[in-house]
Amino acid sequence: MDVAIVTLPPVRIATLRKIGPYGPEIGRFWGETVTPWLERQGLLGEPTYGIALDDPTTTPPQDCRYDAGVEVGEDYAAPAGTALTVLPGGTYAVAQFAGQAWEIPAAWQTLLREWLPASGYTCDTRPCVEYYPRNWRMEADGSFACELRMPVSGGR
Repeated sequence: MDVAIVTLPPVRIATLRKIGPYGPEIGRFWGETVTPWLERQGLLGEPTYGIALDDPTTTPPQDCRYDAGVEVGEDYAAPAGTALTVLPGGTYAVAQFAGQAWEIPAAWQTLLREWLPASGYTCDTRPCVEYYPRNWRMEADGSFACELRMPVSGGR
């Protein structure tokens, strides 16, 4: 896995939360809830973030929290049901992902279980995120590209 260590600035985002199992339900959440909301807010095409807040190996599926976020300016007023937060800046391990949604968990596992122990870094308490750049798109076959961003400290 090709991983770059980068310093990222803090980013202000508006988020919608889904509670329940990860997996295919996340795609439905984006398609049925997040994308229409982005359109109504005039934010479609802005950089977006997927933030899984719980470890599905230790959290019951019905309790897993997931935030879908979009970059917003300081003047953005969040409507009801929307939270505003700042993704912390700092040092991140960034891996490029390209494939199908069902392949993302394996990519995260490779990053966390193979790359991280050999890297000399440790994952810290900031959230791991999937970053989707401005105007990203899904191909007709369902494939797409994003960045897997893991907050790290330490290093060699």
